[in-house]
Amino acid sequence: MDHLQEKYSQIIKTQAKNLGFDFCGIAKAGFLEEEAPKLEAWLNQNYQGQMAYMANHFDKRLDPTKLVEGAKTVVSLIYNYFPKKELFQEKEEYKIAKYAYGQDYHHVIKEKLKVLLENLRQEIGEIDGRAFVDSAPVMERQWAQKSGLGWLGKNSLLLNKEMGSFFFLAELVIDLEVAPDPPILKDYCGTCTKCIDACPTEAIVQPGVVDASKCISYLTIELKENIPAAFKGKMENWVFGCDICQDVCPWNRFSKPHQEPLFDPKPELGEITNRDWEEITEETFNKVFAKSAVKRTKHYGFLRNIVFQK
Repeated sequence: MDHLQEKYSQIIKTQAKNLGFDFCGIAKAGFLEEEAPKLEAWLNQNYQGQMAYMANHFDKRLDPTKLVEGAKTVVSLIYNYFPKKELFQEKEEYKIAKYAYGQDYHHVIKEKLKVLLENLRQEIGEIDGRAFVDSAPVMERQWAQKSGLGWLGKNSLLLNKEMGSFFFLAELVIDLEVAPDPPILKDYCGTCTKCIDACPTEAIVQPGVVDASKCISYLTIELKENIPAAFKGKMENWVFGCDICQDVCPWNRFSKPHQEPLFDPKPELGEITNRDWEEITEETFNKVFAKSAVKRTKHYGFLRNIVFQK
């Protein structure tokens, strides 16, 4: 292995750690050959629901060298969002997924990636690349696995031995040749099926395959029209996203609270009652969720989710 490529790997990992990323893994950029038939089969089953963008840019989704000219390396990063305190613990409480407690992760992490790239340029020299946070056709879980950050669980999420799955994934695709990390090929879920058994809408159709059109996260965020009546009484009071398959996962007993102040919830978020949610005005909605990912549903979408639970 080229000594310089090893050195670059160390520089990238040190800089990532300094910016608060928990893990950083490196893979050689190229075509994800083994993913192509899986993605095609998933799309052919219409598991993407109304997320038409999932079918777009098929080639780019499988090959980051088509996204970034001259790309040689995919740097995958993990950023923890597990909260210090769970806000919605009562069965009858309306619930919001943990990742949306604080500020919108897209902005928070994108800023960090910009700084990371700038720091790398200062330390290494001219590097061309792009930063991605759940924002382009990049198969982030597959790249994270390829770079040794974890394996794909039966709920299709990336699982990491040391911290479970309550984290964000982000990528830097760069034109610098860097020593790659070995992928994790072993499946550490074994015979456990807790996530499959716990999903109230039966969205996990087989190990590692999620029918997104049945997933509570999709139904409460991505779906723009009315939620199908078939899901009535099955949503378990989730009004933005869902954490069920993560909450039951044994690997998440290793989750530790994050250290990111921007992910801390506004005090009023934990004080709002079901009655308040049901009567929330557009003005209050915009105030409570000012910089939050929850704004994606807009006020009427959020109310639609609440009304559907009743």
